[in-house]
Amino acid sequence: MADLAKRLREELDRYSPGGKLPSSRSLVERFRVSPVTVSRALAQLAAEGLVVTRPGAGAFRAMPQAAGPVVGDTSWQEVALSADAATDVVPRTVDASGVMVSLAAPPPGVIEFNGGYLHPSLQPERAMAAALARAGRRPGAWTRPPVEGLPELREWFARGIGGAITAAEVLITAGGQSALTTALRALAPPGAPVLVESPTYPGMLAIARASGLRPVPVPVDADGVRPRLLADAFRATGARVFVCQPLLQNPTGAVLAPERRGEVLRIAREAGAFVVEDDFVRRLVHEDAGPLPRPLASDDTDGVVVHVCSLTKATSPSFRVSALAARGPVLERLRAIQVVDTFFVPRPLQEAALELVGSPAWPRHLRSVAVELRKRRDTMTTALRLNLPEIALPHIPSGGYHLWLRLPDGTDEQALVAAALRAGVAVTPGRPYFSAEPAAAHLRLSFAAVASTAEITEGVRRLRTACDEACRGS
Repeated sequence: MADLAKRLREELDRYSPGGKLPSSRSLVERFRVSPVTVSRALAQLAAEGLVVTRPGAGAFRAMPQAAGPVVGDTSWQEVALSADAATDVVPRTVDASGVMVSLAAPPPGVIEFNGGYLHPSLQPERAMAAALARAGRRPGAWTRPPVEGLPELREWFARGIGGAITAAEVLITAGGQSALTTALRALAPPGAPVLVESPTYPGMLAIARASGLRPVPVPVDADGVRPRLLADAFRATGARVFVCQPLLQNPTGAVLAPERRGEVLRIAREAGAFVVEDDFVRRLVHEDAGPLPRPLASDDTDGVVVHVCSLTKATSPSFRVSALAARGPVLERLRAIQVVDTFFVPRPLQEAALELVGSPAWPRHLRSVAVELRKRRDTMTTALRLNLPEIALPHIPSGGYHLWLRLPDGTDEQALVAAALRAGVAVTPGRPYFSAEPAAAHLRLSFAAVASTAEITEGVRRLRTACDEACRGS
């Protein structure tokens, strides 16, 4: 499609403004492409404002556009947007740069080691399409759903969480990011401290700062958050919220050790605080993973844990269906905030989620992804050890979609990231994962967003080239 759009773009000067282009049938025959390719190429040119398509009439070269309107003076907005910050205890910082690293598509030809989702070849596209088609035919599929979510879907999530969690304690939300935003808004007032793992997911740090909260780091090691430091942080700050990822923590891949699980809950309970458990990647374990620890929420009897889980990571970035689970008075506050923000998750998407997870294709998909992710992880690990032995790989996770690398002392992280892009590989810098100054430079490399293991091997080779360039420049 891109090649055809380029050729048509180059030929537009042959036609006068308003002139008709050849028919779709003639373009199919001339360029030996499918009608779908022609349609998409013309749509691309239309989006660029170069052609105008008229149903039943064809495509025409666009008429020259008149000069655009004069842009007014918007400098007054700087004062308006910053006026409240002068009185804020903790000024709000709306910064999506740490999130955009994993959302922005790299330029053509660049290998995507910075992606945060499964490559389309790993997504259950046929199963999702079939589920959506079946969902659309369900009686009442296009009516308003209950604001808490469909009862059957809430029940499915409750069974997955386990313990004493019931469907009545589950809310359906539009993706994990939305669920975390609702949780932090419900649990902490503006200006309050919130304890976070260090390092941690940049999207969560962005949520906290945009809400006027103050992230306070609590270091993690190979066994997850360190309980003694967590207790110290609660005492020092008076925080009433701790956000964590006990299973396959992002970015380190650590799993909270069994002996620490009860400690974390006890420490939070004694501090009168909530634990927000972001269980984001439970459905992306690798083939060689052993039995998984249960969610912290399943061991919680006192309403300490607010649990977040999602279908998005195991399906598609556009399949934004997730759940918030909590017990006690906080559940009503979570529900109220969600209703105010979004009303509810669209019913067709909830119905499609039910169709998907209830189909035989769902367990088959999870098994195939587990096999493929292990293969990709091992390919990347081997390539790194062969080509970049100076880079430390402290932990090889048994699930998830990335590796966390510690760079040699003195490495200029940003210079390496820029050199990598010039070499044709996009990587994620480690700095955005820290709410305070990191002890060393890091990189996060995703092995799930690329097309194949061959791309992984080539991407690591390009990273070797980038490291050599960065070292020469330092």
